[in-house]
Amino acid sequence: MSSPPLDAVRWGVIGCGSVTEVKSGPALQRAAHSSLVAVMRRDGAKARDYAQRHGVPRWYDDAQALVDDPAVNAVYVATPPSTHKAHALMAIAAGKPVYVEKPMALDAAECQAIIDAGRAAGVPVFVAYYRRALPRFRRVRELLDAGAIGTPRSVHVSLHQPLHPRYTDPAGSHWHVQPMISGGGLFMDLGCHTLNLLDWLFGPIATAKGLATNQLGAYAAEDSVAMGYAFASGLVGTGLWQFGSFRYEDRIEITGDRGRLAFATFGDGPIVHETAQGSESFHEANPPHIQQPLIETIVAELRGEAGACPSTPEAALRTAWAMDQVLADWRTATGQAIGI
Repeated sequence: MSSPPLDAVRWGVIGCGSVTEVKSGPALQRAAHSSLVAVMRRDGAKARDYAQRHGVPRWYDDAQALVDDPAVNAVYVATPPSTHKAHALMAIAAGKPVYVEKPMALDAAECQAIIDAGRAAGVPVFVAYYRRALPRFRRVRELLDAGAIGTPRSVHVSLHQPLHPRYTDPAGSHWHVQPMISGGGLFMDLGCHTLNLLDWLFGPIATAKGLATNQLGAYAAEDSVAMGYAFASGLVGTGLWQFGSFRYEDRIEITGDRGRLAFATFGDGPIVHETAQGSESFHEANPPHIQQPLIETIVAELRGEAGACPSTPEAALRTAWAMDQVLADWRTATGQAIGI
């Protein structure tokens, strides 16, 4: 059982918050054969304001009402992770393809529930791991496929950030660092992008272990994570995510037996290729609306065109599984275990 191809994709957005202002909302409007016809937010005044500013015909303060709108034939879930599962299942029950923000859900079990429901109903599910469609990371993959560094032997990830004042707001921590809403701390929000990208470059992570701790005491979630992992090919990797550093650092290093690639997960700095003969840099700018390349692949797939969206729910599940392995002991020790 599968959904019939759509002639044009008419999106309804559940949760028209900050991520939809530039990254995704305009992309839904600019992609060919795609339009944004309705938005929803619990605060109806904010939903109305968004609709007016972005030229969206309808707005709602109730998710079910948006899903039931006959003009909407695909749903984008852009709420915090704690409601991803409920809203995705709502769209699937209505027979409407669903595009879910990352991380796909609070944990791997919730991801699996969404996948199972989509398969049973024959409804397509996509996840907003949009780096898989960006030109800069396609260049990285081309270099790897061309043997630019020989056989990859190891990967190291480092993401260090100073503590942002918004996470120490006495009025209440931002939802990104409230585990029952986000699934964890900033490792969940940002680390998932990198781990999913590595899955795309090298295949599934077969083994993942890690340590998580809270060094600053600014909020309840983990603020420092160390991770070790291995791919089925034998490639091994490490990662350090630290959110109380004195300066910002964002770097992925892939070392092979004939060279090395270095680049950032975030931003659009140079991709540096080093060998014994010297180094060269490649520059690939990110598009103004960074999710647009991925959204275009979703629209094409829903229209039955050749090719498929590279960000599958199964890959998102693998990313959630890897993060679950890393955070398992921390969640148990701190009572932050996630329930379905």
